[in-house]
Order: sequence, then structure tokens, then C-alpha cells
Amino acid sequence: MDSEASTVSAARIQVLEEPEWQAMASIHEGVVGPYIDAYRKRRDSRQKHPVHDFLFAYYQTNRTVLRRWRPAAHQFLKGDAAEEFLADNRYQETEYGVGLNLAQMDDSAIERIRWVHSLIGAAQNRPPRFNCFGLHEWAMVYKAKEIRHETTPLRLSPEELAKVVENSVIRCSHWDAFRFFTPEARPLNELTPGRDEREENEQFGCIHFNMDLYRWTYKGSPWLGSDLLRVCFELALEARELDMRASPYDLSEYGYSAIYIESAAGREQYREEQQRVYRAGQILAARLKAECEFVLEERK
Repeated sequence: MDSEASTVSAARIQVLEEPEWQAMASIHEGVVGPYIDAYRKRRDSRQKHPVHDFLFAYYQTNRTVLRRWRPAAHQFLKGDAAEEFLADNRYQETEYGVGLNLAQMDDSAIERIRWVHSLIGAAQNRPPRFNCFGLHEWAMVYKAKEIRHETTPLRLSPEELAKVVENSVIRCSHWDAFRFFTPEARPLNELTPGRDEREENEQFGCIHFNMDLYRWTYKGSPWLGSDLLRVCFELALEARELDMRASPYDLSEYGYSAIYIESAAGREQYREEQQRVYRAGQILAARLKAECEFVLEERK
């Protein structure tokens, strides 16, 4: 894209007047800001939250990047306030308003977005599976000498936990979960997902893969927009709550009720909530894929 954005198809762009995009920025701050502030406060006091911290610590999120609203590549901003973006050379003044300068994308950013686009497409073409019942969290503490969330107690004894694992079928397709399985749990999994085999294994029934929509949108910053990042953040939070409620940890101290996946009723409850995450994830995955496509096509 040149300095006048002449390669952008006018039919594909969205021009936002100043009150409109500032309202969008305010909504973004209202959602992510309180979680960022709470996380910072916990870190300062050396406290942990077994659910919310995951979205910052595990995903290694730069809180400043997450907090600052930015337009997507197809959005252009009107008004004097938009000039603040021009301090960053990744933005430019165009005939439509202030927008991203895709010419500033380096090869690694292009390749990352191309990879995300391919991964999402592969997962969309694979049938979702709703029979894992969140047992990955159980496999991470099966016969373990230490538990991952050391400040959060387990709600079962090690013997009871082991019995649940051994009497279940582990069907984890997500490498980023499988790699944390204990050595004793790994052979119990139906699959052996690897880091370089994600396109062959990832599927949208997996709540962790739906969580990763937040990761991939964040990793695409600033070329992918904050409105998408915010709703992916919200879905990741919802999925993480489900993840931990179905785990063997006791989260009652944090106000979460357990989903007893060791029972038939609990497994059905998990499946219903898993399917709800799946349906929301399908909408966001389509948006993510579309934003990636816009960037890749306009960057040619």
C-alpha cells in the first residue's frame, strides 16, 4: 500500500468518524482495562488468579498493546484526534483518513498472518469433537509430584484423580495442552499432537483452540484490529473459566462452581458449554480469517 492508500478498494474499507471510533476505543478500554488493572495489582502483591492470569502470563501479553485501541487494516479514522496514531510509522495519512501503512509490515509479520490464516482454515475444515470433557487438565496433574497451580487446592485426592483419568478416554488434540501432560498421562492420550502438526490436529471443538483466537489476533498487532481482539479476549476468558471449572481444582474460593466431569451429568454439562464456546468461536474465527485475508491481499 502506498502513502495515499490508492491500492485499497474503496468498497472494502470502513471510514470511521471521530466520535464513532473514539466510542469504540472507550468500549475496548471498558472491557479489557479492569482485567489489566486487576492483574497488575495481583502481580504487585504477589497474588495469583488461576483463571484470569492465564490470559496474561501464559499468552505473554504486553498489557500496553492489549489496552490501546487500534483500527483494523480496513478501517480509516477521521478527525484531529486520529493524528496521534501518526507518531507510529506503521500508520499514515491517506485520502480516507488515518490508517495502517501495510508497506511497513516486515516479512515475519506477513508470514505470521499467513500462517494464522492457514491454521484457521484447516481447523474450519475439520469436524469439531465434543467428547474430550476437559480431561487435559486432569492429565496435567495425573501422578504428579507437584501441581501446576500450586496455590489452588485439588478437590479430589491423588488416588481419586488417578481413578478418573484411568477410567476415561483422553482425546486431546491440542499440542499446547498435550505438552503439559505428565509423563504417565501422555501414553493414555489417543493422539500425539506435535507443534509442527497443528494443521493436521486442531479443531474448533477444543476450547483451548478457541482461546487461541485471542492469541493469534494479539500476535497480529497492529495489523489486526482491537475490536476483534477484545471479543476474542472475552471468549478466551469464558473458555478459560469453563476449562478450570471442569478441572480437578477447587475454585470455590474464586466464586466458581465445579463441573463434575467425573459424572455423566457433569460431562453433559461440559459438552453443552463446550458447544456454546464453539459456536461463538466460529463467528470470531470467520472474522479473524477475513481480517487476515484483507491484510494479505492488500499487502501484495
